[in-house]
Amino acid sequence: MTNMTGAEYLSRALDAYGVEAVFLVPTALSATLVAMENETAIKRIVTHGEKAAAYMADGYARATGKPGICMAQNIGAANLAAGLRDAYLGNSPVIALTGGPYEWSRGRNYYQEIEDFPLFKPVTKSSRQVFDVTRLPDQLDQAFRDATTGKPGPTHLELAGHTGDIIENQSFDATVPAPGVRRSPALRVAPDPEAIAAAAAALRAARRPVILSGGGVRTSGASEEVVALADRLGAPIATSLNGKETVPADHPLSIGIPGLYARASANQIMLEADLVMYVGSQTGSQVTLTWQVPPTSTRVVHLDIEPTELGRHYPDTVPVVADARLGLIALLEALGPVDTEQTRPWRERAAELTARWRESVADLTGSEAAPLRPERLTSDLSWLLPDNAIVVSDTGHAGMWTAGYLDLAKPQQGFLRAAGSLGWGLPAGIGAQIARPDAQVVVFTGDGGLFYHLSELETAARWNVPLTIVVNDNRSLNQEINPYTVAYGGALSGRHHELWHFNDVNLATVAESLGVTGIRVTKPSELEPAMARAAEIDGPVLIDVVSDIDAVAPKGSAARAPH
Repeated sequence: MTNMTGAEYLSRALDAYGVEAVFLVPTALSATLVAMENETAIKRIVTHGEKAAAYMADGYARATGKPGICMAQNIGAANLAAGLRDAYLGNSPVIALTGGPYEWSRGRNYYQEIEDFPLFKPVTKSSRQVFDVTRLPDQLDQAFRDATTGKPGPTHLELAGHTGDIIENQSFDATVPAPGVRRSPALRVAPDPEAIAAAAAALRAARRPVILSGGGVRTSGASEEVVALADRLGAPIATSLNGKETVPADHPLSIGIPGLYARASANQIMLEADLVMYVGSQTGSQVTLTWQVPPTSTRVVHLDIEPTELGRHYPDTVPVVADARLGLIALLEALGPVDTEQTRPWRERAAELTARWRESVADLTGSEAAPLRPERLTSDLSWLLPDNAIVVSDTGHAGMWTAGYLDLAKPQQGFLRAAGSLGWGLPAGIGAQIARPDAQVVVFTGDGGLFYHLSELETAARWNVPLTIVVNDNRSLNQEINPYTVAYGGALSGRHHELWHFNDVNLATVAESLGVTGIRVTKPSELEPAMARAAEIDGPVLIDVVSDIDAVAPKGSAARAPH
Protein backbone atom coordinates (compact mmCIF):
# COMPACT_ATOMS: atom_id res chain seq x y z
CA MET A 1 0.00 0.00 0.00
CA THR A 2 1.09 3.56 -0.71
CA ASN A 3 0.10 6.78 1.00
CA MET A 4 -1.57 9.09 -1.50
CA THR A 5 -4.23 11.76 -1.77
CA GLY A 6 -7.73 11.07 -2.99
CA ALA A 7 -6.89 13.00 -6.16
CA GLU A 8 -3.87 10.80 -6.85
CA TYR A 9 -5.88 7.65 -6.22
CA LEU A 10 -8.78 8.72 -8.42
CA SER A 11 -6.47 9.64 -11.30
CA ARG A 12 -4.50 6.39 -11.10
CA ALA A 13 -7.60 4.21 -10.64
CA LEU A 14 -9.39 5.68 -13.66
CA ASP A 15 -6.24 5.13 -15.71
CA ALA A 16 -6.02 1.52 -14.48
CA TYR A 17 -9.66 0.94 -15.45
CA GLY A 18 -8.86 1.95 -19.06
CA VAL A 19 -10.42 5.42 -19.06
CA GLU A 20 -8.99 7.49 -21.93
CA ALA A 21 -11.01 10.71 -21.60
CA VAL A 22 -13.12 12.60 -19.07
CA PHE A 23 -15.68 15.28 -19.92
CA LEU A 24 -16.38 18.19 -17.61
CA VAL A 25 -17.33 21.77 -16.90
CA PRO A 26 -14.90 23.48 -14.48
CA THR A 27 -14.41 23.59 -11.65
CA ALA A 28 -14.64 19.97 -10.59
CA LEU A 29 -11.98 17.65 -9.15
CA SER A 30 -9.22 20.11 -10.05
CA ALA A 31 -6.44 18.29 -8.21
CA THR A 32 -7.45 15.04 -9.92
CA LEU A 33 -7.26 16.70 -13.33
CA VAL A 34 -3.75 17.96 -12.57
CA ALA A 35 -2.74 14.50 -11.40
CA MET A 36 -4.04 13.09 -14.68
CA GLU A 37 -1.78 15.46 -16.60
CA ASN A 38 1.26 14.41 -14.58
CA GLU A 39 0.59 10.66 -14.35
CA THR A 40 -1.67 9.52 -17.23
CA ALA A 41 -2.57 10.08 -20.87
CA ILE A 42 -6.24 10.72 -20.05
CA LYS A 43 -7.72 13.54 -22.13
CA ARG A 44 -9.50 16.25 -20.11
CA ILE A 45 -12.26 17.58 -22.36
CA VAL A 46 -13.76 20.86 -21.16
CA THR A 47 -17.24 21.40 -22.61
CA HIS A 48 -19.61 24.37 -22.77
CA GLY A 49 -22.28 22.82 -20.55
CA GLU A 50 -22.82 19.95 -18.14
CA LYS A 51 -25.47 18.27 -20.32
CA ALA A 52 -23.01 18.25 -23.22
CA ALA A 53 -20.38 16.69 -20.94
CA ALA A 54 -22.84 13.91 -20.05
CA TYR A 55 -23.75 13.41 -23.72
CA MET A 56 -20.07 13.19 -24.73
CA ALA A 57 -19.46 10.61 -22.02
CA ASP A 58 -22.53 8.75 -23.30
CA GLY A 59 -21.26 8.72 -26.90
CA TYR A 60 -17.86 7.54 -25.65
CA ALA A 61 -19.51 4.72 -23.70
CA ARG A 62 -21.80 3.56 -26.50
CA ALA A 63 -18.96 3.57 -29.03
CA THR A 64 -16.71 1.37 -26.87
CA GLY A 65 -18.73 -0.33 -24.14
CA LYS A 66 -16.31 1.31 -21.67
CA PRO A 67 -17.79 3.66 -19.07
CA GLY A 68 -17.75 7.31 -20.08
CA ILE A 69 -16.77 9.68 -17.28
CA CYS A 70 -18.39 13.10 -16.78
CA MET A 71 -17.76 15.56 -13.97
CA ALA A 72 -19.29 18.67 -12.43
CA GLN A 73 -19.08 20.61 -9.20
CA ASN A 74 -22.19 20.62 -7.05
CA ILE A 75 -23.39 23.89 -8.61
CA GLY A 76 -23.62 22.17 -12.00
CA ALA A 77 -24.75 18.79 -10.72
CA ALA A 78 -28.43 19.33 -11.58
CA ASN A 79 -27.49 19.99 -15.20
CA LEU A 80 -25.32 16.88 -15.27
CA ALA A 81 -28.19 14.79 -13.89
CA ALA A 82 -30.45 16.09 -16.67
CA GLY A 83 -27.83 14.97 -19.19
CA LEU A 84 -27.90 11.40 -17.84
CA ARG A 85 -31.49 10.90 -18.92
CA ASP A 86 -30.47 9.72 -22.38
CA ALA A 87 -27.77 7.38 -21.06
CA TYR A 88 -30.31 5.87 -18.68
CA LEU A 89 -32.93 5.35 -21.36
CA GLY A 90 -30.28 4.10 -23.79
CA ASN A 91 -28.69 1.63 -21.33
CA SER A 92 -25.29 3.29 -21.58
CA PRO A 93 -22.52 2.84 -18.96
CA VAL A 94 -21.76 6.42 -17.90
CA ILE A 95 -20.23 7.39 -14.54
CA ALA A 96 -20.97 10.86 -13.19
CA LEU A 97 -18.68 12.34 -10.55
CA THR A 98 -19.94 15.43 -8.74
CA GLY A 99 -19.13 17.53 -5.72
CA GLY A 100 -21.50 17.88 -2.81
CA PRO A 101 -22.26 20.32 0.00
CA TYR A 102 -19.84 20.75 2.89
CA GLU A 103 -21.14 19.46 6.20
CA TRP A 104 -20.75 22.95 7.71
CA SER A 105 -22.57 24.68 4.84
CA ARG A 106 -25.71 22.58 4.56
CA GLY A 107 -28.91 24.52 5.14
CA ARG A 108 -27.15 27.89 5.59
CA ASN A 109 -28.00 29.56 2.25
CA TYR A 110 -24.46 29.02 1.09
CA TYR A 111 -23.79 30.56 -2.34
CA GLN A 112 -25.62 28.55 -5.04
CA GLU A 113 -25.88 25.47 -2.82
CA ILE A 114 -28.84 23.14 -3.16
CA GLU A 115 -29.31 19.44 -2.45
CA ASP A 116 -28.62 17.95 -5.90
CA PHE A 117 -28.07 14.37 -4.79
CA PRO A 118 -31.77 13.25 -5.04
CA LEU A 119 -31.87 14.32 -8.71
CA PHE A 120 -29.62 11.44 -9.73
CA LYS A 121 -31.80 8.64 -8.38
CA PRO A 122 -34.29 8.44 -11.30
CA VAL A 123 -31.56 8.55 -14.00
CA THR A 124 -28.98 6.10 -12.61
CA LYS A 125 -28.64 2.46 -11.66
CA SER A 126 -26.93 3.58 -8.44
CA SER A 127 -26.11 6.90 -6.78
CA ARG A 128 -23.86 7.04 -3.72
CA GLN A 129 -22.10 9.58 -1.52
CA VAL A 130 -18.46 9.41 -0.46
CA PHE A 131 -17.79 11.29 2.77
CA ASP A 132 -14.37 9.85 3.60
CA VAL A 133 -11.50 9.07 1.23
CA THR A 134 -11.05 5.56 2.63
CA ARG A 135 -14.36 4.66 0.97
CA LEU A 136 -13.32 5.97 -2.43
CA PRO A 137 -11.76 2.69 -3.69
CA ASP A 138 -14.73 0.45 -2.98
CA GLN A 139 -17.33 3.01 -4.05
CA LEU A 140 -15.55 3.77 -7.32
CA ASP A 141 -15.18 0.07 -8.05
CA GLN A 142 -18.87 -0.48 -7.32
CA ALA A 143 -19.84 2.39 -9.63
CA PHE A 144 -17.94 0.72 -12.47
CA ARG A 145 -19.45 -2.66 -11.60
CA ASP A 146 -23.00 -1.32 -11.50
CA ALA A 147 -22.53 0.50 -14.82
CA THR A 148 -21.22 -2.52 -16.75
CA THR A 149 -23.01 -5.58 -15.34
CA GLY A 150 -26.46 -6.82 -16.31
CA LYS A 151 -28.32 -4.19 -18.31
CA PRO A 152 -25.76 -1.35 -18.54
CA GLY A 153 -26.60 2.10 -17.28
CA PRO A 154 -25.27 5.28 -15.66
CA THR A 155 -24.04 5.53 -12.07
CA HIS A 156 -23.17 8.47 -9.84
CA LEU A 157 -20.77 9.29 -7.03
CA GLU A 158 -21.09 12.50 -5.04
CA LEU A 159 -17.70 13.30 -3.50
CA ALA A 160 -17.64 15.50 -0.40
CA GLY A 161 -16.82 19.14 -1.01
CA HIS A 162 -18.31 21.52 -3.55
CA THR A 163 -15.75 20.46 -6.15
CA GLY A 164 -15.00 17.09 -4.57
CA ASP A 165 -12.10 18.81 -2.83
CA ILE A 166 -12.55 17.20 0.61
CA ILE A 167 -12.10 13.74 -0.87
CA GLU A 168 -9.33 14.92 -3.20
CA ASN A 169 -7.24 16.47 -0.43
CA GLN A 170 -7.53 13.72 2.18
CA SER A 171 -4.60 11.27 2.32
CA PHE A 172 -4.79 7.53 2.97
CA ASP A 173 -2.95 4.27 2.41
CA ALA A 174 -4.27 2.59 -0.71
CA THR A 175 -3.46 0.15 -3.47
CA VAL A 176 -4.22 1.22 -7.03
CA PRO A 177 -6.31 -1.38 -8.90
CA ALA A 178 -4.45 -3.72 -11.21
CA PRO A 179 -4.67 -2.55 -14.83
CA GLY A 180 -7.70 -3.97 -16.59
CA VAL A 181 -10.18 -2.34 -18.95
CA ARG A 182 -13.72 -2.23 -17.57
CA ARG A 183 -16.47 -2.54 -20.17
CA SER A 184 -19.89 -4.04 -20.87
CA PRO A 185 -20.70 -6.85 -20.69
CA ALA A 186 -18.57 -7.20 -17.56
CA LEU A 187 -20.11 -10.59 -16.74
CA ARG A 188 -21.87 -12.94 -19.14
CA VAL A 189 -24.85 -14.90 -17.83
CA ALA A 190 -25.45 -18.34 -19.36
CA PRO A 191 -29.05 -19.48 -20.00
CA ASP A 192 -31.02 -22.20 -18.22
CA PRO A 193 -31.06 -25.29 -20.52
CA GLU A 194 -34.76 -25.83 -19.86
CA ALA A 195 -35.53 -22.28 -20.97
CA ILE A 196 -33.47 -22.82 -24.12
CA ALA A 197 -35.34 -26.06 -24.86
CA ALA A 198 -38.70 -24.29 -24.50
CA ALA A 199 -37.57 -21.45 -26.77
CA ALA A 200 -36.29 -23.89 -29.39
CA ALA A 201 -39.60 -25.77 -29.36
CA ALA A 202 -41.58 -22.56 -29.80
CA LEU A 203 -39.39 -21.45 -32.71
CA ARG A 204 -39.66 -24.83 -34.46
CA ALA A 205 -43.45 -24.74 -34.18
CA ALA A 206 -43.80 -21.25 -35.67
CA ARG A 207 -44.81 -20.86 -39.32
CA ARG A 208 -44.45 -17.07 -39.48
CA PRO A 209 -41.60 -16.24 -37.09
CA VAL A 210 -39.79 -12.90 -36.91
CA ILE A 211 -36.60 -12.18 -34.96
CA LEU A 212 -35.96 -8.69 -33.59
CA SER A 213 -32.34 -7.84 -32.76
CA GLY A 214 -31.91 -5.14 -30.12
CA GLY A 215 -29.22 -3.06 -28.49
CA GLY A 216 -28.30 -5.94 -26.19
CA VAL A 217 -27.08 -7.85 -29.24
CA ARG A 218 -24.80 -4.93 -30.03
CA THR A 219 -23.53 -4.74 -26.43
CA SER A 220 -22.93 -8.47 -26.31
CA GLY A 221 -21.19 -8.62 -29.69
CA ALA A 222 -23.73 -11.17 -30.90
CA SER A 223 -24.45 -9.91 -34.41
CA GLU A 224 -23.12 -13.04 -36.12
CA GLU A 225 -25.13 -15.30 -33.85
CA VAL A 226 -28.45 -13.48 -34.29
CA VAL A 227 -28.07 -13.48 -38.08
CA ALA A 228 -27.10 -17.16 -37.94
CA LEU A 229 -30.33 -17.87 -36.03
CA ALA A 230 -32.38 -16.09 -38.69
CA ASP A 231 -30.60 -18.08 -41.40
CA ARG A 232 -31.14 -21.34 -39.53
CA LEU A 233 -34.87 -20.70 -39.15
CA GLY A 234 -35.36 -18.93 -42.46
CA ALA A 235 -37.01 -16.14 -40.44
CA PRO A 236 -37.26 -12.46 -41.38
CA ILE A 237 -35.11 -10.38 -39.03
CA ALA A 238 -35.87 -6.85 -37.81
CA THR A 239 -33.91 -4.58 -35.49
CA SER A 240 -34.63 -1.91 -32.96
CA LEU A 241 -32.97 1.47 -33.46
CA ASN A 242 -30.31 0.50 -30.92
CA GLY A 243 -29.72 -2.75 -32.79
CA LYS A 244 -29.69 -1.25 -36.31
CA GLU A 245 -26.04 -2.12 -36.96
CA THR A 246 -26.43 -5.76 -35.87
CA VAL A 247 -28.08 -6.94 -39.10
CA PRO A 248 -26.62 -6.00 -42.52
CA ALA A 249 -29.24 -4.05 -44.46
CA ASP A 250 -28.53 -6.08 -47.60
CA HIS A 251 -29.13 -9.44 -45.91
CA PRO A 252 -32.01 -11.17 -47.76
CA LEU A 253 -33.94 -11.71 -44.52
CA SER A 254 -33.54 -8.13 -43.26
CA ILE A 255 -36.81 -6.19 -42.97
CA GLY A 256 -35.66 -3.00 -41.20
CA ILE A 257 -37.03 -1.32 -38.08
CA PRO A 258 -40.64 -1.69 -36.88
CA GLY A 259 -42.57 0.39 -34.36
CA LEU A 260 -42.81 4.18 -34.23
CA TYR A 261 -39.63 5.10 -36.15
CA ALA A 262 -40.34 2.48 -38.75
CA ARG A 263 -40.76 1.25 -42.27
CA ALA A 264 -44.40 0.51 -43.03
CA SER A 265 -43.38 -2.88 -44.44
CA ALA A 266 -41.61 -3.88 -41.21
CA ASN A 267 -44.74 -3.10 -39.20
CA GLN A 268 -46.88 -5.09 -41.62
CA ILE A 269 -44.60 -8.12 -41.30
CA MET A 270 -44.70 -7.91 -37.50
CA LEU A 271 -48.50 -7.76 -37.60
CA GLU A 272 -48.68 -10.94 -39.66
CA ALA A 273 -46.16 -12.91 -37.54
CA ASP A 274 -47.35 -15.82 -35.42
CA LEU A 275 -44.26 -15.60 -33.18
CA VAL A 276 -41.77 -12.80 -32.50
CA MET A 277 -38.43 -13.43 -30.82
CA TYR A 278 -36.90 -10.40 -29.12
CA VAL A 279 -33.16 -10.65 -28.49
CA GLY A 280 -31.54 -8.03 -26.27
CA SER A 281 -34.42 -5.60 -26.67
CA GLN A 282 -37.01 -4.18 -24.36
CA THR A 283 -40.57 -4.49 -25.60
CA GLY A 284 -41.12 -0.78 -25.01
CA SER A 285 -43.60 1.52 -26.70
CA GLN A 286 -41.30 2.75 -29.46
CA VAL A 287 -40.30 -0.58 -30.97
CA THR A 288 -43.85 -1.99 -30.62
CA LEU A 289 -45.84 1.14 -31.55
CA THR A 290 -47.39 1.19 -28.06
CA TRP A 291 -47.78 -2.59 -28.06
CA GLN A 292 -49.76 -2.75 -31.30
CA VAL A 293 -46.93 -4.15 -33.46
CA PRO A 294 -47.16 -7.00 -32.74
CA PRO A 295 -50.44 -7.23 -30.82
CA THR A 296 -50.11 -8.30 -27.18
CA SER A 297 -51.82 -11.60 -28.03
CA THR A 298 -48.80 -12.62 -30.14
CA ARG A 299 -46.60 -15.42 -28.85
CA VAL A 300 -43.13 -14.15 -27.92
CA VAL A 301 -39.75 -15.67 -27.18
CA HIS A 302 -37.74 -13.11 -25.22
CA LEU A 303 -34.00 -13.49 -24.61
CA ASP A 304 -32.62 -10.71 -22.42
CA ILE A 305 -30.12 -10.09 -19.63
CA GLU A 306 -32.77 -8.31 -17.52
CA PRO A 307 -35.29 -10.74 -15.97
CA THR A 308 -37.87 -8.05 -15.16
CA GLU A 309 -38.37 -7.29 -18.86
CA LEU A 310 -39.46 -10.82 -19.78
CA GLY A 311 -43.22 -11.12 -20.17
CA ARG A 312 -43.68 -7.52 -19.06
CA HIS A 313 -45.95 -6.54 -21.95
CA TYR A 314 -46.63 -9.82 -23.79
CA PRO A 315 -48.36 -12.38 -21.56
CA ASP A 316 -47.63 -15.37 -23.84
CA THR A 317 -43.85 -15.15 -23.45
CA VAL A 318 -41.24 -17.91 -23.38
CA PRO A 319 -38.52 -16.27 -21.25
CA VAL A 320 -34.77 -16.81 -21.52
CA VAL A 321 -32.54 -14.90 -19.10
CA ALA A 322 -29.04 -14.71 -20.57
CA ASP A 323 -26.35 -12.69 -22.19
CA ALA A 324 -27.37 -12.36 -25.82
CA ARG A 325 -24.36 -14.12 -27.32
CA LEU A 326 -24.34 -17.01 -24.85
CA GLY A 327 -28.09 -17.42 -25.18
CA LEU A 328 -27.98 -17.45 -28.99
CA ILE A 329 -25.10 -19.95 -29.04
CA ALA A 330 -27.07 -22.27 -26.77
CA LEU A 331 -30.23 -21.84 -28.83
CA LEU A 332 -28.46 -22.60 -32.10
CA GLU A 333 -27.07 -25.78 -30.57
CA ALA A 334 -30.47 -26.81 -29.20
CA LEU A 335 -32.26 -26.18 -32.50
CA GLY A 336 -30.00 -28.32 -34.65
CA PRO A 337 -30.99 -28.57 -38.33
CA VAL A 338 -34.30 -26.91 -39.23
CA ASP A 339 -36.45 -27.59 -42.30
CA THR A 340 -37.00 -24.09 -43.67
CA GLU A 341 -39.38 -25.21 -46.41
CA GLN A 342 -42.30 -24.77 -44.00
CA THR A 343 -41.52 -21.07 -43.68
CA ARG A 344 -40.77 -20.42 -47.37
CA PRO A 345 -44.17 -18.79 -48.10
CA TRP A 346 -43.62 -16.51 -45.12
CA ARG A 347 -40.17 -15.44 -46.30
CA GLU A 348 -41.57 -14.72 -49.74
CA ARG A 349 -44.37 -12.64 -48.22
CA ALA A 350 -41.87 -10.62 -46.15
CA ALA A 351 -39.64 -10.05 -49.19
CA GLU A 352 -42.66 -8.95 -51.21
CA LEU A 353 -43.74 -6.41 -48.59
CA THR A 354 -40.20 -5.03 -48.28
CA ALA A 355 -39.85 -4.68 -52.07
CA ARG A 356 -43.28 -3.05 -52.29
CA TRP A 357 -42.23 -0.47 -49.68
CA ARG A 358 -39.02 0.35 -51.56
CA GLU A 359 -41.02 0.86 -54.75
CA SER A 360 -43.47 3.13 -52.93
CA VAL A 361 -40.70 5.51 -51.81
CA ALA A 362 -38.54 5.35 -54.95
CA ASP A 363 -39.73 8.74 -56.21
CA LEU A 364 -38.64 10.32 -52.93
CA THR A 365 -35.30 8.52 -52.53
CA GLY A 366 -34.45 9.41 -56.12
CA SER A 367 -35.87 12.94 -56.06
CA GLU A 368 -33.83 15.70 -57.73
CA ALA A 369 -35.79 18.39 -55.90
CA ALA A 370 -34.01 21.34 -54.34
CA PRO A 371 -34.21 21.98 -51.42
CA LEU A 372 -33.44 18.30 -50.88
CA ARG A 373 -35.92 15.69 -49.79
CA PRO A 374 -34.64 14.06 -46.56
CA GLU A 375 -35.45 10.65 -48.08
CA ARG A 376 -32.90 11.38 -50.82
CA LEU A 377 -30.38 12.71 -48.30
CA THR A 378 -30.47 9.68 -46.01
CA SER A 379 -30.75 7.18 -48.84
CA ASP A 380 -27.66 8.66 -50.54
CA LEU A 381 -25.76 8.62 -47.26
CA SER A 382 -26.18 4.83 -47.26
CA TRP A 383 -23.67 4.50 -50.09
CA LEU A 384 -21.64 7.62 -49.34
CA LEU A 385 -20.70 6.61 -45.80
CA PRO A 386 -17.14 5.38 -45.21
CA ASP A 387 -16.80 1.64 -44.66
CA ASN A 388 -15.79 2.33 -41.04
CA ALA A 389 -18.50 4.91 -40.32
CA ILE A 390 -20.28 5.16 -36.99
CA VAL A 391 -23.50 7.08 -37.57
CA VAL A 392 -24.65 9.06 -34.53
CA SER A 393 -28.29 10.02 -34.99
CA ASP A 394 -30.21 12.64 -33.07
CA THR A 395 -33.78 12.00 -31.99
CA GLY A 396 -37.04 13.16 -33.58
CA HIS A 397 -36.99 13.50 -37.36
CA ALA A 398 -33.28 12.63 -37.48
CA GLY A 399 -34.08 9.29 -35.86
CA MET A 400 -37.08 8.70 -38.13
CA TRP A 401 -35.21 9.43 -41.37
CA THR A 402 -32.23 7.25 -40.43
CA ALA A 403 -34.48 4.46 -39.15
CA GLY A 404 -36.39 4.19 -42.41
CA TYR A 405 -34.01 5.24 -45.15
CA LEU A 406 -30.40 4.76 -43.98
CA ASP A 407 -28.96 1.34 -44.81
CA LEU A 408 -25.80 0.00 -43.17
CA ALA A 409 -24.32 -2.96 -44.98
CA LYS A 410 -20.58 -2.88 -44.20
CA PRO A 411 -19.41 -5.05 -41.28
CA GLN A 412 -17.47 -2.22 -39.60
CA GLN A 413 -20.27 0.33 -39.79
CA GLY A 414 -22.04 1.24 -36.56
CA PHE A 415 -25.10 3.16 -35.43
CA LEU A 416 -25.79 5.08 -32.21
CA ARG A 417 -29.01 6.94 -31.62
CA ALA A 418 -30.46 9.36 -29.10
CA ALA A 419 -32.95 7.80 -26.73
CA GLY A 420 -35.03 10.97 -26.67
CA SER A 421 -32.90 14.06 -25.96
CA LEU A 422 -32.93 16.45 -28.91
CA GLY A 423 -29.47 17.95 -29.34
CA TRP A 424 -27.70 14.79 -28.09
CA GLY A 425 -26.21 14.04 -31.51
CA LEU A 426 -23.38 16.59 -31.74
CA PRO A 427 -21.84 16.15 -28.28
CA ALA A 428 -22.39 12.37 -28.36
CA GLY A 429 -20.67 12.27 -31.75
CA ILE A 430 -17.68 14.15 -30.34
CA GLY A 431 -17.43 11.64 -27.48
CA ALA A 432 -17.76 8.70 -29.86
CA GLN A 433 -15.05 10.02 -32.18
CA ILE A 434 -12.65 10.65 -29.28
CA ALA A 435 -13.32 7.08 -28.12
CA ARG A 436 -12.92 5.57 -31.58
CA PRO A 437 -10.16 7.35 -33.55
CA ASP A 438 -10.04 4.27 -35.81
CA ALA A 439 -13.59 4.99 -37.04
CA GLN A 440 -15.21 7.86 -38.95
CA VAL A 441 -18.06 9.30 -36.92
CA VAL A 442 -20.87 10.87 -38.94
CA VAL A 443 -23.44 12.82 -36.93
CA PHE A 444 -26.91 13.13 -38.46
CA THR A 445 -29.02 15.87 -36.94
CA GLY A 446 -31.38 18.68 -37.85
CA ASP A 447 -30.85 22.38 -37.42
CA GLY A 448 -33.20 22.25 -34.43
CA GLY A 449 -31.02 19.60 -32.79
CA LEU A 450 -27.77 21.34 -33.71
CA PHE A 451 -28.81 24.61 -32.09
CA TYR A 452 -29.12 22.94 -28.67
CA HIS A 453 -25.36 22.55 -28.28
CA LEU A 454 -24.01 24.59 -31.17
CA SER A 455 -21.17 25.84 -28.96
CA GLU A 456 -19.68 22.34 -28.86
CA LEU A 457 -18.50 22.90 -32.43
CA GLU A 458 -15.77 24.93 -30.73
CA THR A 459 -14.93 21.92 -28.54
CA ALA A 460 -14.59 19.75 -31.65
CA ALA A 461 -12.37 22.39 -33.26
CA ARG A 462 -10.25 22.87 -30.14
CA TRP A 463 -9.49 19.15 -29.96
CA ASN A 464 -9.43 18.74 -33.75
CA VAL A 465 -11.97 15.94 -33.51
CA PRO A 466 -12.30 14.64 -37.10
CA LEU A 467 -16.03 13.96 -37.16
CA THR A 468 -18.46 14.88 -39.94
CA ILE A 469 -21.75 16.57 -38.98
CA VAL A 470 -24.53 16.29 -41.58
CA VAL A 471 -27.36 18.73 -40.85
CA ASN A 472 -30.82 18.23 -42.31
CA ASP A 473 -31.41 21.99 -42.41
CA ASN A 474 -35.10 22.69 -42.94
CA ARG A 475 -34.96 25.99 -41.03
CA SER A 476 -37.56 24.81 -38.58
CA LEU A 477 -38.80 22.32 -36.05
CA ASN A 478 -41.09 20.86 -38.69
CA GLN A 479 -41.76 17.75 -36.65
CA GLU A 480 -44.31 20.00 -34.95
CA ILE A 481 -46.37 20.52 -38.12
CA ASN A 482 -48.80 17.72 -37.30
CA PRO A 483 -49.46 18.58 -33.63
CA TYR A 484 -49.86 22.29 -34.40
CA THR A 485 -52.20 21.47 -37.29
CA VAL A 486 -54.39 19.61 -34.81
CA ALA A 487 -54.12 22.42 -32.25
CA TYR A 488 -55.19 25.00 -34.87
CA GLY A 489 -58.30 22.98 -35.67
CA GLY A 490 -57.13 21.05 -38.73
CA ALA A 491 -55.26 23.69 -40.74
CA LEU A 492 -52.32 25.94 -39.87
CA SER A 493 -53.38 29.57 -39.62
CA GLY A 494 -52.63 32.82 -37.87
CA ARG A 495 -49.08 33.22 -36.57
CA HIS A 496 -48.37 29.47 -36.48
CA HIS A 497 -44.88 30.10 -37.89
CA GLU A 498 -43.86 31.63 -34.55
CA LEU A 499 -44.11 28.17 -33.01
CA TRP A 500 -41.83 26.22 -35.36
CA HIS A 501 -40.03 28.38 -37.97
CA PHE A 502 -36.40 29.57 -37.63
CA ASN A 503 -34.46 32.21 -39.53
CA ASP A 504 -32.59 30.99 -42.61
CA VAL A 505 -29.10 30.68 -41.13
CA ASN A 506 -26.09 29.58 -43.16
CA LEU A 507 -24.84 26.96 -40.73
CA ALA A 508 -21.69 26.36 -42.79
CA THR A 509 -20.70 29.97 -42.15
CA VAL A 510 -21.49 29.62 -38.44
CA ALA A 511 -19.33 26.49 -38.30
CA GLU A 512 -16.43 28.31 -39.95
CA SER A 513 -16.65 31.06 -37.31
CA LEU A 514 -16.16 28.40 -34.62
CA GLY A 515 -13.16 26.79 -36.31
CA VAL A 516 -15.02 23.98 -38.10
CA THR A 517 -14.89 23.50 -41.86
CA GLY A 518 -18.32 24.34 -43.28
CA ILE A 519 -19.83 23.08 -46.55
CA ARG A 520 -23.29 24.07 -47.79
CA VAL A 521 -25.29 21.69 -49.97
CA THR A 522 -28.33 23.03 -51.82
CA LYS A 523 -29.04 20.27 -54.38
CA PRO A 524 -28.61 16.48 -54.45
CA SER A 525 -25.62 16.42 -56.80
CA GLU A 526 -23.56 18.40 -54.26
CA LEU A 527 -23.76 15.83 -51.47
CA GLU A 528 -21.29 13.31 -52.87
CA PRO A 529 -18.45 15.83 -53.39
CA ALA A 530 -19.19 17.31 -49.95
CA MET A 531 -18.78 13.91 -48.28
CA ALA A 532 -15.62 13.25 -50.30
CA ARG A 533 -14.14 16.58 -49.23
CA ALA A 534 -15.05 15.91 -45.60
CA ALA A 535 -13.18 12.60 -45.73
CA GLU A 536 -10.01 14.40 -46.82
CA ILE A 537 -10.04 17.04 -44.05
CA ASP A 538 -8.12 16.38 -40.83
CA GLY A 539 -10.58 17.93 -38.42
CA PRO A 540 -14.29 18.50 -37.88
CA VAL A 541 -16.53 19.25 -40.86
CA LEU A 542 -20.15 20.44 -40.90
CA ILE A 543 -22.22 19.81 -44.04
CA ASP A 544 -25.25 22.11 -44.05
CA VAL A 545 -27.83 20.38 -46.28
CA VAL A 546 -30.70 22.71 -47.20
CA SER A 547 -33.83 20.53 -47.15
CA ASP A 548 -37.56 20.80 -47.74
CA ILE A 549 -39.34 22.48 -44.83
CA ASP A 550 -42.55 20.61 -45.63
CA ALA A 551 -41.01 17.12 -45.62
CA VAL A 552 -42.42 15.35 -42.56
CA ALA A 553 -41.08 11.94 -41.57
CA PRO A 554 -43.70 9.19 -41.51
CA LYS A 555 -44.49 7.62 -38.16
CA GLY A 556 -45.30 3.94 -37.80
CA SER A 557 -48.78 2.62 -38.44
CA ALA A 558 -50.52 -0.49 -37.19
CA ALA A 559 -52.93 -0.67 -40.13
CA ARG A 560 -52.86 -3.98 -41.98
CA ALA A 561 -52.30 -4.00 -45.73
CA PRO A 562 -54.17 -6.44 -47.97
CA HIS A 563 -52.49 -9.84 -48.04
